[in-house]
Amino acid sequence: MSEHLLRRENQENVQPGKHGVAQSAAPRGRTVLGVLHGNQRGRVLPKVTKSMGAQPAQFLSVHNPLGINDENYGKIPAAKAASKQPTFTIHVDEPDCANQKKQPVVKKPVLDENLRKLNSVVISLGTRQPLAPIQLPMDSSFDSPMDMSIVVEEDKTERCNPVPDYRTEIHTYIREMEIKCKPKSGYLNKQPDITSNMRAILVDWLVEVGEEYKLQNETLYLAVNYIDRFLSSMSVLRGKLQLVGTAAMLLASKFEEIYPPEVAEFVYITDDTYTKKQVLKMEHLVLKVLSFDLAAPTILQYLNQYFQAHPVSRKTECLCMYLGEISLIDADPFLKYLPSVTAAAAYVIANYTINDETWSESLVQLTNYSLESLKPCIMDLYQAYVSAANHQQQAVHEKYKHQKWYGVSLTDPPETLSIFS
Repeated sequence: MSEHLLRRENQENVQPGKHGVAQSAAPRGRTVLGVLHGNQRGRVLPKVTKSMGAQPAQFLSVHNPLGINDENYGKIPAAKAASKQPTFTIHVDEPDCANQKKQPVVKKPVLDENLRKLNSVVISLGTRQPLAPIQLPMDSSFDSPMDMSIVVEEDKTERCNPVPDYRTEIHTYIREMEIKCKPKSGYLNKQPDITSNMRAILVDWLVEVGEEYKLQNETLYLAVNYIDRFLSSMSVLRGKLQLVGTAAMLLASKFEEIYPPEVAEFVYITDDTYTKKQVLKMEHLVLKVLSFDLAAPTILQYLNQYFQAHPVSRKTECLCMYLGEISLIDADPFLKYLPSVTAAAAYVIANYTINDETWSESLVQLTNYSLESLKPCIMDLYQAYVSAANHQQQAVHEKYKHQKWYGVSLTDPPETLSIFS
């Protein structure tokens, strides 16, 4: 983890004292999100601005499809508390023979000679010596996988198992699911207290969290999908936006990771701005809003399919993934594109940049996307690629400077895209 502690400086026209933020000393090395009021990010030592600020009790206002009262959410009136039935009870089924009458005991006949011999053999087994204990090497460790000091930095395999016989059926299915799991492209216009820049800061912070805990890239994509779908239905005050992002990352980790971080870890990375109870309560609410539909197709899934249909070099694959994560930062214009389209645009730009090639015929047959139909998304993603090095949020750019990603964020984009001429 970087030794610098992060905070976001307030550069928007916000009245002083409207969103009180308390500063507190934090241990060095903590990945936290600073004040979610502005667009710039600064660095200070040794203190860090409390993550996103403490807000009034109410949140999740305006349009509320679940009919939840903001001020009383999670509270039970005292009059009803005593009579409230437990939410869950364990039902123990009785044995099938519980209601049957006891049958009279019938004495078994005397064992014959063969069974007597078998019994003697079984009894003799009890006198055998136990097996010797297994000798483990001295360097064996049973520590938690979340002890980051023992995590070996390695290049994780991003591809799924190739199943060419079912490739078409799988692609058809996830193309149907991506429409169902697509967030509303203009939901930020209906959010009274959240801007596109605040969302960008949140996603940028989640990229850092994913790198700190060495989570799969797919976990990041899922978390951003959960956030966008949740905010498409619920209006949230900025003081609770990081809580939504934390709960979304927790859910994505549980869904995708073998060893997801504990809830306490997510409380820690928010600089204890929220309690464990708040994180779990928000996780519950996110699940209800998403109707427990967590298996959302992502850009990375489509890229893996494109790599199988038309293989490219590892460096080209890394550049595709870099472009895919760039598209997560800014809601406008990429929320209006389906993940399959954005993945195709990333593939075209990366393949053109590295190999001077574009969109193969095999991919046209797989996706039914022609190069011309991808042009709007390609041009938008190309502009994001050109300006990535100067973007206010630099977590993705810094991540892909690493050698395991072939330093693709340092690869200069082509001066022009002449693929449509």
